[in-house]
Amino acid sequence: MNLNSRYIQFAAMAALGLTLAAARPVLAHHSFDTEYDSKKTANLTGVVTKLDWVNPHAFVTLEFKDQNGATRSFKVEMGPPYSLVRQGWKKEMVKVGDKITIEGACLAKDGSDSAGSENTTHMVLSNGQKLAMR
Repeated sequence: MNLNSRYIQFAAMAALGLTLAAARPVLAHHSFDTEYDSKKTANLTGVVTKLDWVNPHAFVTLEFKDQNGATRSFKVEMGPPYSLVRQGWKKEMVKVGDKITIEGACLAKDGSDSAGSENTTHMVLSNGQKLAMR
């Protein structure tokens, strides 16, 4: 194999590696419309049981009693942490045990106890402060 062939082979492998590396985050992400129904929204009031401040999206899990008195746990997808910070969020603003209301959560299409947030979705803290979730 001559030097020129090795260079072409190396360049092809490097290009393939870069393509795979760039595609990985895209494959890991999802389409909002695939998981959530923006036409089916709900207001959820409950107590925070978990807050995941992670990329690509933060999540808050809250627990509440439904109409039948059964305890339910809902996991709500929020925007990415960097976007939340730009809107005035601080990680310490919401703690486990806080009572919150989420207005306009888009329910999961599969019927699971999960929801997503759009630009119109807000979290209302117990002190009345209203925060955009996207």
